Amino acid sequence: MIPAHSPHQHLLLGVTGGIAAYKAAELVRLLVKQGHRVQVVMTEAATHFITPTTLQALSGNPVFVDSWDQRISNGMPHIELSRKADAILVAPASADFIAKLAHGFANDLLSTLCLARECPLIVAPAMNKQMWENAATQRNIGQLQQDAITILGPDSGEQACGEVGLGRMLEPADLLEGLQTFFTPKLLAGKKILITAGATLEMLDPVRGITNISSGKMGYALAQAAMRMGAEVTLIYGHTSASRPATSQAYFASSAHDMYQSVMQSIADQDIFIAVAAVADYRPDVSSVQKIKKSEQTLTLELIKNKDILADVASLPNPPYCVGFAAETERVIDYAKQKRLAKRIPMIVANHANTAMGSDQNTVTIIDEHGEYALGTDDKINIAFKLLTHLKSQLDPR
Repeated sequence: MIPAHSPHQHLLLGVTGGIAAYKAAELVRLLVKQGHRVQVVMTEAATHFITPTTLQALSGNPVFVDSWDQRISNGMPHIELSRKADAILVAPASADFIAKLAHGFANDLLSTLCLARECPLIVAPAMNKQMWENAATQRNIGQLQQDAITILGPDSGEQACGEVGLGRMLEPADLLEGLQTFFTPKLLAGKKILITAGATLEMLDPVRGITNISSGKMGYALAQAAMRMGAEVTLIYGHTSASRPATSQAYFASSAHDMYQSVMQSIADQDIFIAVAAVADYRPDVSSVQKIKKSEQTLTLELIKNKDILADVASLPNPPYCVGFAAETERVIDYAKQKRLAKRIPMIVANHANTAMGSDQNTVTIIDEHGEYALGTDDKINIAFKLLTHLKSQLDPR
């Protein structure tokens, strides 16, 4: 069985004083929903923005504020609370707390926990843009980076003070993604991967076109997983109904021709090419400049064949490692095997079109030069991690 991505974590969430503390509630909710165990520690200032009761209800665990809290039997919460944690995340991390970390101050429970920790420390800065830009804050951030403390953010945008600029805390969903990236083994570090995703649209006239029901979710899941695994990812995406993940580079391609051009312009220095997009095999010979009017009982369209992106990449003089996808409605494995041989690619992923397209789950079988590997049915993000882990094992001998 090919392993999935990183297991659930025990996280200590530190919340400091600042208006962004209200986002801690949503962050805790998301972390718990993902299966992580969350222990919250607040500064006294944080309790002026959000109550311990709220975070206790969402985390399912008691919230600690006081260094002398007697609920820890040995009287040392500053030691005990961090010993079982896989990481400490401080979100929001105020300018004052960042200064404490940079200079080793330990004058409350949270700062003492951070100083006495044995696990990684991650901070999500949150402050007014002038405070963020201040030379003292920038020196402190530089010191944290030198101390191997991971910084997530900050983001740019409208702030509680009414000003706009860099300094606001990342949104909870972005922090969750940052945490998952932090914990994922970097099996693909140093690799450049080009991924296509979504459906192409071949226009018949200005308002109509030929397309398919691909949601883009599988390609997006692979891009997201590859980023977490340390790869540099270029994503070329067509029409999708899913939220696009953050990647190193991303380009929109509407038609099969657009996608072909984008791939060929980006392929030169790639180590891996994963063709997940549902690219139209045919396009109209002529696309009408004006809307086609209804006149006859039938309408005949002349279609011509599009270029085969995957086959052309595989036939390059020095091609990347090519992975194709075969979405079939019958004889799925047989047709996938034939497709792999016809395109002369080392790996293809077979899945059933009726269940894969538009769904959050997929059932796939990897077919490569060495055999078949059924990954079973799982969420597409888990399928993506399993697939990329297997791909890495095939790259090693090369």
